[in-house]
This record gives sequence, structure tokens and C-alpha cells, in this order.
Amino acid sequence: MNKERDDTLASRISRVLAERIISGVLPPGERLRQDHVAEEFGASHVPVREAFRRLEAQGLAVSEPRRGVRVAAFDLKEVREVAEMRAVLEVLALRHAVPHLTPAILDRAEAATVAADRSRDVRSWEAANRAFHRIILEPCGMPRLLAAIDDLHAASARFLFSAWRSSWEARTDHDHRAILAALRQGKGEEAAAILERHVGWIGKTPVKTAAGEIHDAFSIVG
Repeated sequence: MNKERDDTLASRISRVLAERIISGVLPPGERLRQDHVAEEFGASHVPVREAFRRLEAQGLAVSEPRRGVRVAAFDLKEVREVAEMRAVLEVLALRHAVPHLTPAILDRAEAATVAADRSRDVRSWEAANRAFHRIILEPCGMPRLLAAIDDLHAASARFLFSAWRSSWEARTDHDHRAILAALRQGKGEEAAAILERHVGWIGKTPVKTAAGEIHDAFSIVG
């Protein structure tokens, strides 16, 4: 019974901390202190350590000898890695999903695209964008593959929120519409090719640091 309770608590702790890391509340390099986290959640150190291990597995935290656990930093190389992994895995999922896509499913995906186009902030855009991808990929019926894609979308969200901290440019996603058009016409391979290019594109945004310096932030806007 204690193990089940610890597992449930570890899941809740890792989920909350992951949301804080992805949103930027916990910035790269921030130390995650076991005692502070345990006190906040009223937990022993056992579920906290398990939560930290889950964050490490997601690439959101790193364990350093004699320095403890910290929020993981990221660079252009990691953004490229996530983009390439998403391209491969999402295309695989779409190819398996295509035979099961119905007009009703595609209508839901189109509604998500419309919601994304109408978004006035990065968080609502990211949620609608993620919904579009999930809707067209979920019919693949491959839970492990979808779980891996979900983790990559979480990483993408972190890059996105870092690049667009204080502003957001409304946009019309022509790729989403092209993917939907191809799927409605039964052109699965054409849709897969557009999707592969779509998620592989990396954008660059100038960002001002707290010290007033300008640097380029990279993100996957797709």
C-alpha cells in the first residue's frame, strides 16, 4: 500500500515540477532540493527521489555529482535532436493512423487548427497545436509511440516558452491545413511528407535576458 501511495505521489510531484520547468517558472540551472520539495508536498524523500528520476528520464533535470539535481539547460543541438525525433516518430504514427482517420476526426483536427490560429498568447497556441497533432496521430493505436511523442512535445513546449516569454505573433498554420487537405483526399504519404517538414523547422527569436543582453532562442514552431 505504501509503495502504491509513493508511486502516486511521485507521479504528482514529477508532473507539477515538469509543468514548472516547461513553463519557465523553474529556469535552467535551478537546483531542485529534495528537502524543499518533500516539505511542499508533505512527502518522504522516497517519492521525491523517484520524481527526480522521472524528470531526468524526460530530459528536464540532470543529476550532478556533489551538486545534486538541477533543471536541465538546453541548446540548439538539443532542439535539433527533438525536432528530428519528432519528425521520425510522428510520421511513423501518422502512417499507422491514416487507415483509421474518419471525417469526424479530421473535423476535430481542423477545429484545433482554427483555435491555434486565433490564439493571442503562446500558451493557448501551444495547447491547440499539441491537440492538432494528438488528434491526427492517436488513431495509430500505439500507446508507447504516443507516449514518446508526448514527451517530445513537452520538450518542444519548453523551447517555445523560452523563446516567446513576453510576446507572441499570431499566425496562420498553412502546414496544418495542407496536411488536412491531403488526408481528406486520401493522400497519406503526401500528408506524411508535409508533417515531416513541418515539425523539423526550427525558428530563431531574439530574447532579452534579465541583464539586458540579447541572445537568440531556438524553438520548434510546429
